[in-house]
Amino acid sequence: MSFTDKELGMHCPITRRDFMNGAAMAVAAALAPKSFPQGTTEPQDRPGYDPPALQGLRGSHVGAFEVAHRLRDGAFWGTAGEPENTGESYDLVVVGGGISGLASASFFHQAAGRAARVLILENHDDFGGHAKRNEFEAEKTFMLGFGGTFSIESPAPYSPVAKGVIQALGIDVPSYAKHLDEKAFASLGLKRRYFFNKETFGVDCLALKPSDWKDEKAWQEFASQAPLSDKAKTDLKRLGALKEDLMPGLTSDEKKAKLARISYADYLVKLAKADPQVVTLLDPEQKSLYGVGLDAISAQDAWGLNMPGFDGLQLKPGPGPGMGRDAIPNEEAEKYFFHFPDGNASIARLLVRSLIPEAVPGHSADDIVTSQVRYERLDQSAQPTRIRLNSTVVRVKHLGDTSTANEVEIAYVQQGRLYKVRAAHCILACWHQVIPLLSTELPAEQTASLRSAEKVPLVYTNVALRNWQSFVKLQTRSITAPGSYFTDFGLDRRVSIGNYHCTKLPEEPIVLTMERYPCSPGHPARQQHVAGRYDLYGTSFATFERNIRELLARSLSSGGFDPARDITAITVNRWPHGYAYQYNSLWDPFWLEGGPLPCVEARKPFGRIAIANADADAYAYTDCAINQAYRAVNDLKIRAQSA
Repeated sequence: MSFTDKELGMHCPITRRDFMNGAAMAVAAALAPKSFPQGTTEPQDRPGYDPPALQGLRGSHVGAFEVAHRLRDGAFWGTAGEPENTGESYDLVVVGGGISGLASASFFHQAAGRAARVLILENHDDFGGHAKRNEFEAEKTFMLGFGGTFSIESPAPYSPVAKGVIQALGIDVPSYAKHLDEKAFASLGLKRRYFFNKETFGVDCLALKPSDWKDEKAWQEFASQAPLSDKAKTDLKRLGALKEDLMPGLTSDEKKAKLARISYADYLVKLAKADPQVVTLLDPEQKSLYGVGLDAISAQDAWGLNMPGFDGLQLKPGPGPGMGRDAIPNEEAEKYFFHFPDGNASIARLLVRSLIPEAVPGHSADDIVTSQVRYERLDQSAQPTRIRLNSTVVRVKHLGDTSTANEVEIAYVQQGRLYKVRAAHCILACWHQVIPLLSTELPAEQTASLRSAEKVPLVYTNVALRNWQSFVKLQTRSITAPGSYFTDFGLDRRVSIGNYHCTKLPEEPIVLTMERYPCSPGHPARQQHVAGRYDLYGTSFATFERNIRELLARSLSSGGFDPARDITAITVNRWPHGYAYQYNSLWDPFWLEGGPLPCVEARKPFGRIAIANADADAYAYTDCAINQAYRAVNDLKIRAQSA
């Protein structure tokens, strides 16, 4: 099925085009020489500044990365000149305004006192890092979407430190059930489905997605709809209840060791003798955790994640060597879950409120959802903590010998001009690979460890719809689309908190979330991530938009969906440098064999500088960002006492 641009609504006047014009102006300012005419105020101080309300290409948006790329390419300092001295001096400068950076500022105040002067420098136009918030208004209805970090969750229990932060912010995690309407979709008979596309499976069609392959009724419905070969269907059913021991003669530990060294794709095809269509169908299942398909995920991890095909091995409970932390079940961790309508952007906003109360009105975790951030109050000289957005740090150096220096100098670019400030301490809460670009003082071994870190590229797209009646007609709440441009999309959970009330009637507007994980199957995970990063930076908003509209038209048009009529806004949250890379037994021998972890070497403090981010423990979760912030502040305290 093919559609013209007009049928897809590519001509429709959604707000993306206004944003893109503004984005082009932002790029010009970011790259301009110092002689370029500039205003006297920061962008965040100007009337109407409200990044969450912007649509179009967001996430790592235009204007946020160009200076850093010039620094990476060795093209920055040749023309930059000397930084202008702002005359500012702080007790701490934090590089990066994500949750780890914000938590670092909070922990520093706990250690040094509320009067300590802290400056947070952030290269994006909003704080929060990957915890981004998207705002929409459709049919006079205000709606929120998450542009990055989805929820309070983690494979392992939150540490006392991380739990303490969540509790101090007023978030009552066990209360989540009262905010979530679990019956909103179930009462309408909405189910999870597969979309089979013509390019991959020979025909476009929807089919039921069984929650349990052993459910005979669900299996029969799936089998009658899915355009798979008879062998693939037979193999799927066989795998769901496989009782055969595919590794006879080995102990449970020996089986786990073998599973840790082969991909799940190879396990299915080579050991279980499954049809390759089975791999294609199941390929998207763990991309939200790993950012890669089944060719780059170990079979041991697949077993831990309850993927089909392992019952006959009779493996004993408990992880084997090299098992990924995502794949190790933990009952306590599974219960500790909370999803705000804007994801963990609410946590970032609560942290900012605790640091700068005047900037985020309100008093509770309930009212944070509808509070309007006063961006012009984030960077005021009279307040102890300041947050300066649109500011890309390009150099961090000690003033004097690293072991004896009393101050650190931090240079950054804002609106095309190069500035510098001083601080008694600095926490680098940016991602690991950029740190060697900022500092030439690091030991060679630490630099190598920092550069070994990788980021998982991903795209979270939010589409505002006038209504969701087509989903009701098709009895669908979410769709997995193997082989498609976006491999997962669905209606966001119906969560109401404080004065924010989600829509519940099919004739009302709703936000649809779509996920893309650019992969290069057949290559090691790190190579796939690098290729995915280049893919995302090279993709225009128009390309994203056409793929969004076409996929929705092809999968939902039989339910009456019309992309030209039903889509009111699109926000593409593009993260080429996405979540922290988590170690994998297929590609990281030190993880499998128990050797030293590069992230431990990489996060060592040096002089008056410490490091805090999710890379520092190779663990892409909010609790890790908080834990590493706590450790970094303690590192500074130790160094300060000995200086």
